[in-house]
Amino acid sequence: MPDWTYHPLRGLAAGLLGRRRSQRAALRLLATIGSRPGGARMIARGFARRHPPEGLAGEIAGVPVAVRLGISVPPALAREAIRALPPLGAGVVEVAPVSAADAETVREAAASRSVPLVLGACDAEAEAALKPHVDGFTSRDDPRVIHVSDPSVTAAAAALKEPGAVVLARPGVLVAAGPGWFQRVTEAATPTAPAPGLPDVGWDPRRWPVWWWALLVGLGMTGAGLGAAAITLGPVLLWYDRDYLGMTLDDLRGANHHLVHFLQHDRITMAGTMVAIGALYTGLALGGIRRGWPWAREVYLLSGTIGFPTLFYFLATGFVEPLHTATALVLFPMFVAAVRRTPHTPRWRPVPEGPEPERRRALAGQLLLIVTGVGLFVGGAVISVVGLTGVFVPTDLTFLGADAQTLDTVNPRLVPFIAHDRAGFGGALMSAAAAITLLSAWGWRRGEAWVFWTLAAAATAGFLPAVVVHGAIHYTDFVHLAPVCLGIAMTGTGLLLARPYLCAKARGERTPVA
Repeated sequence: MPDWTYHPLRGLAAGLLGRRRSQRAALRLLATIGSRPGGARMIARGFARRHPPEGLAGEIAGVPVAVRLGISVPPALAREAIRALPPLGAGVVEVAPVSAADAETVREAAASRSVPLVLGACDAEAEAALKPHVDGFTSRDDPRVIHVSDPSVTAAAAALKEPGAVVLARPGVLVAAGPGWFQRVTEAATPTAPAPGLPDVGWDPRRWPVWWWALLVGLGMTGAGLGAAAITLGPVLLWYDRDYLGMTLDDLRGANHHLVHFLQHDRITMAGTMVAIGALYTGLALGGIRRGWPWAREVYLLSGTIGFPTLFYFLATGFVEPLHTATALVLFPMFVAAVRRTPHTPRWRPVPEGPEPERRRALAGQLLLIVTGVGLFVGGAVISVVGLTGVFVPTDLTFLGADAQTLDTVNPRLVPFIAHDRAGFGGALMSAAAAITLLSAWGWRRGEAWVFWTLAAAATAGFLPAVVVHGAIHYTDFVHLAPVCLGIAMTGTGLLLARPYLCAKARGERTPVA
């Protein structure tokens, strides 16, 4: 769940706009997104990964609420809070204090509510005017309504565990802790237990846990990527490649002395991306799905939903690669088996958030990883489009010293052959990027070392072969390599900033083993 509270731009905004204006600006942005078609769902998926546990349901002022956690805002922020915060996990919105002069503002805000709206510190005239439009009224003397100004998740979770207690955050809490605060409090207040041992399922695949299947897909992708790398560094072309082209390596070198190196550069980069996907899926299986995290299954599902259909790029390129097709046909049933059931009940123990400077650095690292993931996804989409249309970018043609028409004259099947590799790499990059983005957004919790190592392994597998092969074949155009270098710098910086937080272990606590 993203939390960009301490990013330097937020501090700058607060300094330029003032505290109250910055609060309103942040709420207004979320409210604007949430009011668009699908926007509220996108916010909810990005920040609140679980439905509130039944044990956290209750009531406030006699009004039932799905979760006894919400926000208390002044009338001036009521409209934005009501639209923006329920998708983030707020189960109730309190507006206080309210006077008769605020009646029209509150009435307009109440019309768009999706969770109970209650009023606090309300004078008699305002109460009479607003009673038909709101769900209830809170009392200053009600000990069950606890207002918190401290962003500490531990303190808020402890208060939420009290029977019947309703915890309402002041707006400053979200400024200090970020919009993911609701979800972190909900998780910290949810009773958990050590993960059970491995089930006795023998070798009957019908009874295997879903994470076993997810792990097999991850290992399969890793093996396929390593195999593709071995082929690229060895024969380069397999028999079906030669049959399709009607050319050997010597023929390709004779047609263009850079052509074989260009094919190797595309294919080794694709192989590295496949290994990166394998690392991501393996990490999600072992660290997330195995422990019952619903968001881990969704990361895996969304990434695979993007990746597997790219097999059908052959409809545009005209070249069907048997080994690629066979790999997809073997792994896809395992992928389906891994997502056909939701994971078991989450088994985890909340870890204290630790030193504040450590958390702030980790949040900056999280932002860098998310931005990198989004950039990789856009890059993958562009590469796919280029591969399915023009095939080459200007720097490719400069490296080859030829244009597409010249290559088409040499062999009309040569450009579609290259297009298959280029488009396939773009599809694989989108799949990996989706997993990187969502894992960084949803899995950022202190002590989850597997998140760090999964992202580090994926980055190494994805970036290192790309850099090495470009250097080896002397395709070192600055414009061509700039996105790769920027991605390495951002990923490395983000992981370094986040490592103490993600790899932390609370004293006296043990990581549960499933």
